[in-house]
Amino acid sequence: MKGLDEEKYTEKPVTRFYKEHAKKALSTNDSPDLPLSYSVNPYQGCEHGCIYCYARNSHQYWGFDAGLGFETNIIVKHDIDQVLKNQFKAKNYRPQTIMLSGNTDCYQPAEKKYQLTRKVLQLCLEFGHPVSVITKNSLIQRDIAILAALARKNLVHVYFSINHLDPKLKASLEPRTATAKKKIGLIRQFTERGIPCGVMVAPIIPALNNHNITEIIRQSAEAGALAAGYTVVRLNGNVKEVFKAWIHEAFPDRAEKVLHQIEQLHGGNLNDTEWGRRIKGQGPLASVIGHIFSKAKVKYLGERAMPELDFSAFNANGQLKLF
Repeated sequence: MKGLDEEKYTEKPVTRFYKEHAKKALSTNDSPDLPLSYSVNPYQGCEHGCIYCYARNSHQYWGFDAGLGFETNIIVKHDIDQVLKNQFKAKNYRPQTIMLSGNTDCYQPAEKKYQLTRKVLQLCLEFGHPVSVITKNSLIQRDIAILAALARKNLVHVYFSINHLDPKLKASLEPRTATAKKKIGLIRQFTERGIPCGVMVAPIIPALNNHNITEIIRQSAEAGALAAGYTVVRLNGNVKEVFKAWIHEAFPDRAEKVLHQIEQLHGGNLNDTEWGRRIKGQGPLASVIGHIFSKAKVKYLGERAMPELDFSAFNANGQLKLF
């Protein structure tokens, strides 16, 4: 497949941006594996370059490959905030929590220039609309004032995706994301500002990062996290080829062990489309991972929980003041 044999881990790869009209801002799903039905994806493709990213497959819809093409060809939905505003104003619209993002990271490097995620957050504040944000990037710190304003109205949850504590592993596995240390620092900073934060230990890759589960939850809880979740890795479509090429190059001594243990999670396959199993896995290894996570969650998070989001604040005409 085009792109798989090309250098994917260059420090500053050449990235191209393509502006695209957003036909609709809200994407919907009926997956029982996802807690939220609405998502907003300002960007398609992602410069973060996470090897395991399931969104790599969807990039082929735009005519790019799932390897280097996914990381260096970014679709920018430049008018997504205006399209979303129109959807909010529709007579039959009823608010549900929006997930930013359901596909690629809403705070990937492109956001620094285009600020579409910031505009969506401002719109949610203006209309009193609940939103849940998940990211691997410290760029979210730029919008702390908007997030704090949303939090004061019980309109936001923020989740940081942290699946390891090793900067060397990050440089290869998730080359252009923030370090775990930086993200845990942001949990502390956001908590001090009253912004409710959680951590997603995702994805867990057996024989590679599963030994960090307990410590990630401990450090996140110490920083103020209120909730935690996890998923296990699955390698659907062309992601399988991208990951296999990477693991043999980055960890040749344990590549087969990692791949075999991933297969153990998914009924003997690297890929998995079965609801439930594709997210948590199945079998003895999946049970061990689930037990370690649950034990750490009870020990360090106890009875903590995210605050309920307020749907009564929604105003289809918007507010005159953002703050």
